[in-house]
Amino acid sequence: MKEMPARRSDADCSARDEDAPPPALRGRAHVVVASTRAADGTYEDRTGPLLVSWLEGRGLDPVVREVVADGPEVGAAIRRGLDTGADVVVTTGGTGIGPADVTPEQTAPLIEREMPGVLEAVRRRGEAASPAALLSRGLAGMAGRCFVVNLPGSRGGVKDGIAVLDPILDHLLEQRDGAGHE
Repeated sequence: MKEMPARRSDADCSARDEDAPPPALRGRAHVVVASTRAADGTYEDRTGPLLVSWLEGRGLDPVVREVVADGPEVGAAIRRGLDTGADVVVTTGGTGIGPADVTPEQTAPLIEREMPGVLEAVRRRGEAASPAALLSRGLAGMAGRCFVVNLPGSRGGVKDGIAVLDPILDHLLEQRDGAGHE
């Protein structure tokens, strides 16, 4: 009879110590800010810098930020990130229900493997502060070797996204590369 490996304890399965710095990541990132007003200069982009700072702090280099108008330009910017070999593409904005909010529709054709749990967690986290967070329609998944995720266009929504993504991003990239299944 084949002996089964010992089950890991809850302590073995827990997230890293909250006081420990997150593991440094290697790779490239592309941040796409979907905002017609920010793209035309009538509104200051307040979410892109949060994402760039977080991704650079995790060790990704370079981190490119593009501010584009809502609509097809979002899909073109995501494709540019994929074409440059980005390991992570994060969008912010365009996930609501307004007529110009089409970031999920621009993202969907590029996603090969969806990861709905990621955005479900972001929405649940945001709901605590604002029930309107449940209206966000963002997507997450793999486009080839690149993780693509749509975050809301609010600073609170981006902070919720970072809080959800930060403890899983290293494991996600390890799994992508065939590791992390211990």
